[in-house]
This record gives sequence, C-alpha cells and structure tokens, in this order.
Amino acid sequence: MNNKLVIIGASGHGKVVADIAIKMNKWQSIAFLDDDESIKTSMGLEVIGKTIDAFTYKDEVDFFVAIGSNATREKIQEKLIDKRLNVVSLIHPSSVIGTDVEIGIGTTVMAGVVVNSSTRIGKGCIINTSASLDHDNVIKDYVHVSPGVRIAGNVEIGKSTWLGIGSVISNNVNICSGCNVGAGAVMVKDITEPGTYVGVPVRKID
Repeated sequence: MNNKLVIIGASGHGKVVADIAIKMNKWQSIAFLDDDESIKTSMGLEVIGKTIDAFTYKDEVDFFVAIGSNATREKIQEKLIDKRLNVVSLIHPSSVIGTDVEIGIGTTVMAGVVVNSSTRIGKGCIINTSASLDHDNVIKDYVHVSPGVRIAGNVEIGKSTWLGIGSVISNNVNICSGCNVGAGAVMVKDITEPGTYVGVPVRKID
C-alpha cells in the first residue's frame, strides 16, 4: 500500500468513493483524475490530470476506478491491472462484512452494506449504499448492486450485470451476465438470457 490514493472519476460516484477513502484513514493524501477539464476540484480534493496520466504514477500511488458504467469501469481497471498498477478496494467502516467473505480488487462496499458469510464478490464491483447480500452468494466481476438491493442466500449474479435500486432477488436464483434490472424489480427464478428486466416479478423488455 502507498501513502497516496488516486481516484479515477471525480463526479458523483467519485465523491462517494472519496468519502469512503477518507473515512478509511489509510492514505495521507487523496486526489482525482478526470477527463473533464472543467473539473479542477471535487470534495475539496484536487484533480491532478486525466485518466491517461495514471500510468505516470506507477509504483507511486494506489488507484481506484470510480466510474458508474460497468463497461467503462472494466475497460479502465483492466488497463491498470495489465500495466501492474496497484488497484485497491474501498470498504466503508460502517459496512458489516461476515466471516469467510472475499472481495476482489477495485470493488467498493458503501455505507450501510451488509455482506453475510461465505459470499464471494469479484473485482471492480459496486456494492452500493445499504445493499444487503446474504450468505453463500457469488457476485461476478464488474457488477453494480444499487442502493437498497436485497439479495437472499445462494444467489449468483453474472458478470457486468446491473441491479437497479431497491430490486430483490429470492434465494437460489441465478442471474446471467449482462443483465440490466429495473428499480424495484423482483426476481424469483433464474434469468438465463442477457437483456433488460423490469417488474414484479420481472419480465424481459429488451
């Protein structure tokens, strides 16, 4: 671990990520990179360059990619990993992490989250505010679990899936990769085809 953290992405999601990093109290300084040249500071923290500038800081700082889009976050983080830059995870001190839980690099676990025992969370995931993940779940890489999502036990969520705010997944349900699930949706059986799903229970609309 280095004494400086650089967060890629200085907009809304980046602000929440920076707040977590500040509360973790592990870095002496925190700064942003952002491709929007009009953003000079965010949350009182300096924007020190663009995304491409990350590679000039190799071996000097820790990195976190604070981009909401699953695809964009994956593209940037995988480049950092490929170039052997040090990507870290950020876990809010108020979250509750159970025994035998694994959390991949580049994943953020936000305020009020509960992750129960023997759950596996991949790299580059967003486990957003007050989400609840019960026991023995498998969350694959670059998944976004939105605020207030409720996931029961023995659930698997495929890579790059996005679960909308307040959605609910019953126990023993598998969701395939590449799904977008609407706000408040309820999933009570497996989803085996990528697409957009909404409703109670969910139906595919795209």
